[in-house]
Amino acid sequence: MTPQTTLWLALWEQTDFIGRALLIVMMGMSCVTWYLIFSKAIMIFKVKRHAHQFLNTFWNATSLTQVENELIAHGVQDPFSHLTIHALHAQTHHAQFGANRLEEAGTTGEFVTRSMRKVIDEETSKLENGLTMLATIGATAPFVGLFGTVWGVYHALMAIASDTGANFASLAGPVGEALVMTGLGLAVAIPAVLAYNSFVRNNRVLLAKLDGFAHELFVFLTTGKTVTHQKAKPFVRPVSRVGG
Repeated sequence: MTPQTTLWLALWEQTDFIGRALLIVMMGMSCVTWYLIFSKAIMIFKVKRHAHQFLNTFWNATSLTQVENELIAHGVQDPFSHLTIHALHAQTHHAQFGANRLEEAGTTGEFVTRSMRKVIDEETSKLENGLTMLATIGATAPFVGLFGTVWGVYHALMAIASDTGANFASLAGPVGEALVMTGLGLAVAIPAVLAYNSFVRNNRVLLAKLDGFAHELFVFLTTGKTVTHQKAKPFVRPVSRVGG
C-alpha cells in the first residue's frame, strides 16, 4: 500500500461513526462539485459555439424570413436563437390574432418585449442552474472539515488521557490524522469557489451580449432598422450572485 492509502485507512479505522459520516459527506461534496464543473463547462462551451454560429448566420442573412427558416430547419441550440424564434413568433401571432388574452394585451411591441424578457429569464435560470450548489459547497466544506478535525482531536485527547503511559509521540499521530479532515475540507471547497466565480463571470458576459442582441432585434422588429444612436433599454434584469 502507498503511504496515502495507509493514511486514509488509518483515519477511517480510528474514527467513529460521526467522523466516518463527515468523510462520506465531504467525498459526496467533492463528487458533486466536479460533476457540476465538468457538466457546466461543457454546456458553456456548446452554448458559446452555437451562439457564434447563429449570430454569424443572423447578421449575414438577407431577411428575417431566412433566419426563421434556418431556425426551423436546424432547431434552437443557444439563447440567441431561442430569443429570436420566440420574438418572431410573438410578432407574427400578435399581428394575426391581436390581443385575445391578458398576456397578449397592449401593442405588438409590448407583447414582443414581454415574450423576449420571458425567454431571457428562462435562459438566465438555465445558466444559473447548479451555481447555488457550488456556492453552498464552497461555503460549508471548510467548516465540515474543521468539525471533523475538532471531533478527531477530542477523541484523540480522550484516548491519551485514559492512557497513563501516553507521551507526545502518541499524541502526534492521532492529532495529525485528525488535521487531515481540515485539509480535505479545503480541498473540496477551493475548486467549488473557483468554479463558481468563473461560471458567474461567464454568465454575466453572455447575458450582457444577449441583452445587446435583444435590443438590436427588438428595434429591427419594430422599426425595420438597426440601432444607431438610440440608448439601449436593458432586457436582462441585473444578475445577482447566486447563493452568496
